[in-house]
Amino acid sequence: MNGITFQHFVGSLAAFVGFVADVAPGEITSGRARALVGAGAGLISVILGGLAFARAAGRIGSGNGRVMAICALVAGVIAAGLSAMHLAGGTGGLGTGGGRLGAMAGLVLGLIGAVLGGATLAKTRRSE
Repeated sequence: MNGITFQHFVGSLAAFVGFVADVAPGEITSGRARALVGAGAGLISVILGGLAFARAAGRIGSGNGRVMAICALVAGVIAAGLSAMHLAGGTGGLGTGGGRLGAMAGLVLGLIGAVLGGATLAKTRRSE
């Protein structure tokens, strides 16, 4: 490819799109670490919500999955709150090391987990 490396191509593409690469791609900054907390809580809430929903439908295990649904709902609200606070207080754009993309992912995952937990709670309430 006449001396054009993959890193050069990605750097040119990022500059074209508008990303500012202030930090290395694999480096964990304090902003990225804070965003990872919200994203991790969101991922946990989605997993718990999916398991609770499957249990309430009778696909896995015994019981109605009510405790897991409550945990998913609480974890989802916490994840969405942490991620929203990070997005509201963060400066800089995507790719600057502030963790904005991770906070966006945490917000979406937290909302999905909260909805799954709430839907499972509504389903178990109707079946009792």
